[in-house]
Amino acid sequence: MKYLYLFTLVFYFNYLIADELRDPYENFNRKTFEFNEKLDENILKPIARTYSKFPPKIKIGVSNFFNNLEDVETSINQFLQGKPKKSINDLSRFLINSTIGLGGFIDVASKIGLERHEEDFGQTLAVWGVGQGPYIMLPGLGPSTLRDTLSRPVSSFSSVTFHMTDTDVNIALKTIDAIETRERLLDVESLLSGDKYSFVKDAYIQSMNYEIADGIDVQDDFIDDMEDFLID
Repeated sequence: MKYLYLFTLVFYFNYLIADELRDPYENFNRKTFEFNEKLDENILKPIARTYSKFPPKIKIGVSNFFNNLEDVETSINQFLQGKPKKSINDLSRFLINSTIGLGGFIDVASKIGLERHEEDFGQTLAVWGVGQGPYIMLPGLGPSTLRDTLSRPVSSFSSVTFHMTDTDVNIALKTIDAIETRERLLDVESLLSGDKYSFVKDAYIQSMNYEIADGIDVQDDFIDDMEDFLID
């Protein structure tokens, strides 16, 4: 499997060095998008709606729990990106919230001034100068780029859940994480307009670029459009 992964990296090297957004597989991507929409409408969305009725304190605790697990991956990638202070910050967040914060359900670290960040290996590759490559819609996983798709094995390996030996617990955690994430997106649906496929693609790319640049000197047209939309 690792050789196939390396072969894919070499085969698509010409895509990886190009940073202009391209969607050469749009026909296939749109079909995958339609499949994901049906999957979401029939399975994930109904479950997310049920979860949305849970008490707010429970939902906040669940969000804090998964955010805490992500702090480990973030810390690793902060270090790889040459940001040692932020890496220590995010590792400290994990240690504090995992202990004093009762396994991460309480975000004690934020209350004492340790800011939370989000970094993955796809962002690290971007910082290293690897281009985003073509846009890809992944079955069941949603929008991505070639760079982010190829970074997934590394991101998965650096996650806490990957190293859990109990398969049932691992699957359960990933399922709950997916439901929690989908529930947070329920309110966003009211903002969708026009061609939904293009809207999701543009929103994903702009959000990705914003995260890569840590929000510094980034003109976020998506946010501006949303402000105009809400005002209207």
